Amino acid sequence: MVKIHPDKTFLVDSGVEEDESPLYVTTEQESFTIWMKSLVFHGKGCTVFDSKGNLIYRVDNYNSKSCSEVCLMDLYGNVLFTLRQKKLELFKSWEVYNSTGTRFRLKRNFKISPRDSSSSYKVIMRSCRDDDDQHQSCYKIVNHGSVFAIKDGSGRLMAEVKKKQSDINGLDLGGDVLTMMVEPHVDHSFIMGIVIAYSLIKCKL
Repeated sequence: MVKIHPDKTFLVDSGVEEDESPLYVTTEQESFTIWMKSLVFHGKGCTVFDSKGNLIYRVDNYNSKSCSEVCLMDLYGNVLFTLRQKKLELFKSWEVYNSTGTRFRLKRNFKISPRDSSSSYKVIMRSCRDDDDQHQSCYKIVNHGSVFAIKDGSGRLMAEVKKKQSDINGLDLGGDVLTMMVEPHVDHSFIMGIVIAYSLIKCKL
């Protein structure tokens, strides 16, 4: 059987206490495995492992009939981001919050040109305490088939997500197992929040 995560165990003692904030930014490129399945029986969600096989993020939606609000948690169940669907809008969008006041909205960009097969989504980010639109930051998701990239406002690559293949024989592990590569000096918890919002818009979570 091909393993989804590279290690033998789900939980590894990282030396981080439950009430401490783990380090989400590193100086090197980080690789993650996203399994679009919840560890909760009959629940919807996803499970995320780092390159050593440690469980690092999870989404568990106990009410599988409703996904208007979703929480991205760490391995201890601490909520990192809360995602809420924006209702009464023509096109589906999601707003994402955390406890420090960070807020961003993900919505689709619509282009006129039919020749470009790619699709893009805009991420507008600002502090909940800042009502000045001039202080907004903008990021973009560009989708090319089964691969999508997250870029900052200047076009710099922040992360890339694609289908995961087995390290042994290169077999495709299926559409619900993904590899996420996060560039150095990028907060991968923030990237994970974007990926979850994007998956919700695409009805893959």
